[in-house]
Amino acid sequence: MKKFALIPARYASTRFPYKLMQMLGNKTVIRHTYDNTVATGLFDEVFVVTDHSSIYDEIKNNGGKVIMSIREHESGSDRIAEAVADMDVDIILNVQGDEPFISRPALKALLEVFDGTEGAAVQVASLMKPFSDMQIAANPNVVKLVVDKKMNSLLFSRSMIPYYREQDTDKLFYEHIGVYAFRKAALLQFTKWEITPLENAEKIECLRYLENGIALKMVITHETGVKIDVPADLEIAEKFLENISSK
Repeated sequence: MKKFALIPARYASTRFPYKLMQMLGNKTVIRHTYDNTVATGLFDEVFVVTDHSSIYDEIKNNGGKVIMSIREHESGSDRIAEAVADMDVDIILNVQGDEPFISRPALKALLEVFDGTEGAAVQVASLMKPFSDMQIAANPNVVKLVVDKKMNSLLFSRSMIPYYREQDTDKLFYEHIGVYAFRKAALLQFTKWEITPLENAEKIECLRYLENGIALKMVITHETGVKIDVPADLEIAEKFLENISSK
């Protein structure tokens, strides 16, 4: 199977404008994401897909592969679907541009769910990280999810799910890590569906799959990275970079 990684890179951002072009150490955030994805060695090709010339030039001028979107898009999945429509590829992995420290083991585990007899039924897969901190669970910037016994997604939400009615119960939550893998046909089908009610309410694009009857196969990762949503996250990312650089 041919496996490509695509990194949707929108220039504007409501909570942190132009965050992908912010400097993180000696490189921009988007270059860290691209370079770290290439360095995994898991993919036949890696592309950034963007809507802005500054990101296009940043990747192109530093030896990377980048595609300029033709149309405006509501979601990252829509953006990469346009890019891969005419590509000869089987599995597409969507790496979020604002997750610069994504690791090889997590991506490898995600790709492996498509293998074998059981994997033949998987259309879409994604990563999740377990945690128990109630403050994180209450943060609407953190997307939570619940799964069934076979690790298929049941619901994604910015609200706290599950709700523990008995407060003295040991608590387990899952944070959705915004890395997806799709079969090409499933990704192209996604773009033909209208935005669904829950997707529109929560602003979580993978809810479109659930509302059309396709569960995501979820893969647990314990890797600790930094997702850059707001300016304060960039300071955290700087410290994280210093730590891993000193090892």
